[in-house]
Amino acid sequence: MAVIIDGKALAKKMQTAIAEEVAKLQPTYGRPPGLAVLMVGDNPASAAYVKNKETACHKAGLASFGKHFPASTTQAELEQVIDELNADERVDGILIQLPLPENLDSIALLNRLAPDKDADGLHPNNLGKLVRGEDGLRSCTPAGVMELLAEAKIEIAGKNAVVIGRSILVGKPVALMLLEQNATVTIAHSRTKNLSEITRKADILIAAIGKPEFVTADMVKPEAVVIDVGINRVTDSTGKSRLVGDVDYTSVSEVASYITPVPGGVGPMTVTMLLHNTVWSYRRKFANR
Repeated sequence: MAVIIDGKALAKKMQTAIAEEVAKLQPTYGRPPGLAVLMVGDNPASAAYVKNKETACHKAGLASFGKHFPASTTQAELEQVIDELNADERVDGILIQLPLPENLDSIALLNRLAPDKDADGLHPNNLGKLVRGEDGLRSCTPAGVMELLAEAKIEIAGKNAVVIGRSILVGKPVALMLLEQNATVTIAHSRTKNLSEITRKADILIAAIGKPEFVTADMVKPEAVVIDVGINRVTDSTGKSRLVGDVDYTSVSEVASYITPVPGGVGPMTVTMLLHNTVWSYRRKFANR
């Protein structure tokens, strides 16, 4: 059976360290780090994510400037709020909770964020720094994946890594982060032919495709490290729902050497890296004065 990489435990350890750092810095800087999470509409999954983020924010000693908007909110109204937060000295990180209602242009809103307050690392400036290998804010979920690999002491250099999924949120950034650590990286996606042949060559397999239990044991190389980024709610024949990943955990855990569970794997690390990024921006702001 595969060794479980426990994201919940690592998140707790890192959040404790973040809280200790904030407690030390706040007397010197005169205020706590500030994070603003913007949510539009009433998507239940988004509401749960935002609540978790705000709870973690409070526990770590960060000030929360979260704003919840009705689905009828216009692009212009959100742009004004972003401009105000960009100018607000108390705010170090801003996150736009995705997905947004279809009437809103999420790319334009993300591009409007001040790059040094872009807590999820999705502004073109920060993605460009990732491509160039420069210091900058890194997208939270991919950065969380890399922390999990580091915690499990997984050697990355020289390994074959396959990423299933090419989104700007996970697939592309995590591929660049693996490449930065000298892995040989393949990105697979919905139009990839002979997908199983490719995934069976992976020493490290990252599943971020958004399809419940899509990756099965026959797609995984024996002793591979499997990181499951997916989170899907499925309902069984009795009407009972549960959360599953993009990996068929039961079968794959018998083949892999390491595996992340869902829930309790990558998810807690996404919130942790959001706090990490906000504190990183906070430190940089005061260091540059």
